[in-house]
Amino acid sequence: MSFYVTTPIFYGNGDPHLGHAYSTMAADILARHMRQRGEDVFFLTGTDEHGEPIAQAAEKQGITPQELVDRSAGRFRDMVGKVNATNDFFIRTTDQGHIERVQAVVNKVKENGYVYEGTYEGWYCPRCADFKNENEIGPGDTCLIHEIPLDRESEQNWFFKLSAFETELERLYEENPERIQPDFRRNEALAFIRQGLNDISLSRSQISWGVPLSWDPDQVMYVWFDALLNYYTALGYASGEEDLTDRFWPASWHIIAKDILKFHTVYWPAFLMAAGIEVPQRIFIHGYLLMGDKKMSKSLGNVLDPFEVIEKFGADALRFYCFREVSFGQDGSISTEGFETRYETELANDFGNLASRTLAMVTRYRDGVQPDAEPDPLLAADFDGAPARIEALLDEAQLSQALEEIWVLVRRLNRYVEEAQPWVLAKNEADAARLDQVLYSLTEGLRIVTLLLHPWLPESTAKLLEALGQEDLGLAGYGSRAGGTKVEKTEPLFPKLQE
Repeated sequence: MSFYVTTPIFYGNGDPHLGHAYSTMAADILARHMRQRGEDVFFLTGTDEHGEPIAQAAEKQGITPQELVDRSAGRFRDMVGKVNATNDFFIRTTDQGHIERVQAVVNKVKENGYVYEGTYEGWYCPRCADFKNENEIGPGDTCLIHEIPLDRESEQNWFFKLSAFETELERLYEENPERIQPDFRRNEALAFIRQGLNDISLSRSQISWGVPLSWDPDQVMYVWFDALLNYYTALGYASGEEDLTDRFWPASWHIIAKDILKFHTVYWPAFLMAAGIEVPQRIFIHGYLLMGDKKMSKSLGNVLDPFEVIEKFGADALRFYCFREVSFGQDGSISTEGFETRYETELANDFGNLASRTLAMVTRYRDGVQPDAEPDPLLAADFDGAPARIEALLDEAQLSQALEEIWVLVRRLNRYVEEAQPWVLAKNEADAARLDQVLYSLTEGLRIVTLLLHPWLPESTAKLLEALGQEDLGLAGYGSRAGGTKVEKTEPLFPKLQE
């Protein structure tokens, strides 16, 4: 089965920050998990490089828009690499392959009768690159998102008949409530649709940095239609000669932040419908990671810079913290102190110490060979059905809930060590069989949680799986591997913080 996951494409007039990293890590967790299940996966990210804000930023810097986006794309590529994302393609909307396919889709929309010429007059936010309706205008004619004065625009444009899809969009989400997650975001999309949809500008005549309309080269496409189409166009040219569209479209999951809900849940499916293209299967809309007035940490001060975290603690620690601290889909507060607490108590103590103790005891008491024994029924009951539970949660993009399920098992293994006390069993030869069972059960439990944790902690779990003699990443059930495997001690996966 195919699985296609995307991040938003990141706008090329700024620098990467934690919000960009958050969306990217979320998509990567899903992609890695689905590869573990043997799915045919395609993971897309990239940069949005057209529109008025790009042109304005380039002018301020005294460079061309192309020079600006070339520089910006490099920074976002670096960010994707630093968070250890395994994307299959990095799209840029200045790619010729994208531009040609965008024009083809827009031509189809026009041929199908959903484009007409008209005059736009109203309020426009240059930072959102968005024409605002009366419900999206703040006090003093300001943008509700950016809190800046809106521009009053009047220009001759080509329009898209968004209003023609009001009933169809409402029915889409009423009959298929799972298409937008979490559910309260679906309600937001429906509320926007039910207030009435107005036709929107498809093109801009007052700017030149964009994709030209093939039938009117004096106008460029409104940047949101150009950008949204990346999810579809990328499949046409990402692999070179092979067109991957039939293999992966429609997208399994679009992962986006809540500020671009309208564009992805209203404009995007309507535009696809107008072109006769199947709409994406599901959209997951996450909240914001908020920095409050929290106590600062010893290592990181009071600003959680993702790149500083990665430099000091590794990408795994950032990936873990973001989805452990805040329930994915909700807004939530983060802090540098909170990061250090999670790192120390859960990564270093719960998981790292469990791995070190288990491997050290097998090395000390059984010469580094996992004993061949039956799994302890007491522990087996806790692991029964665990991979299936995790799969079910990740099928719903419940990244934090799945991580909690795994952490229940990590804590159970730590309790099992204290309950079974293998260091006491090792003192009496009469307890040799029981020690074999305990060490087998511990090692097997560690193997299973390490496989389950791999999407969140790819670097550290890869090291640990090697030490456990586990060669592949496929998910497995508890007790599915017989004893006799050689294991090795490792350096601490998550070294303790220095006072």
